[in-house]
Amino acid sequence: MNGAARAERVVTSGTFNLDGETFDVDNNVWLVGDDDEVLIVDAAHDSRAVHEAVAGRYVTAIVCTHAHDDHIDAAAELSVLTGAPVLLHPDDFELWSHTHPARKPDGELSDGRVLTVAGIEIQVLHTPGHTWGSCSLYAPFLNAVFTGDTLFHGGPGATGRSYSDRPAIEASIRNRLLTLPGDTVVHTGHGQDTTIAAERPNVPAP
Repeated sequence: MNGAARAERVVTSGTFNLDGETFDVDNNVWLVGDDDEVLIVDAAHDSRAVHEAVAGRYVTAIVCTHAHDDHIDAAAELSVLTGAPVLLHPDDFELWSHTHPARKPDGELSDGRVLTVAGIEIQVLHTPGHTWGSCSLYAPFLNAVFTGDTLFHGGPGATGRSYSDRPAIEASIRNRLLTLPGDTVVHTGHGQDTTIAAERPNVPAP
């Protein structure tokens, strides 16, 4: 392992399209690793900007927290640029096909799967609700969890659109995320970081 393992944020801008509506969005793309290799969390909008931030390091995988188009629109091109496989939970394959009809993900995320990069382990937590295949990525070594659009600064991510469910996202957060140590840093898909402890009051009790 060369240099301390860490999480680096790259902010990209583009659009989010679903159910006939389009919104301008800024996305957080996360590079998790060290000076030699990284894992990419969510390939959003601008494959060139993300590839530039990789800066020649080996990319172990492009991991999709979910398949909304603003989180995967650069995945196919970034996979070509880096040679890395794209990983997604199979419950989001249908949603993925709306953005990439001619290209399937290269591998499946599953609850409990452990990914390794730069000598550290990242645990896949299936956290459905924002979409059915939404996953969070817990990195104990970094004391951090990457939640995509499942948990934000201020509480649960959006539901009310296709492929989403409010009770499901709240249950996922309560059962899979709020049980993590309170000082765990939450790296989100949009906006600023938070902590598990800070978000506990923002998630309704069952």
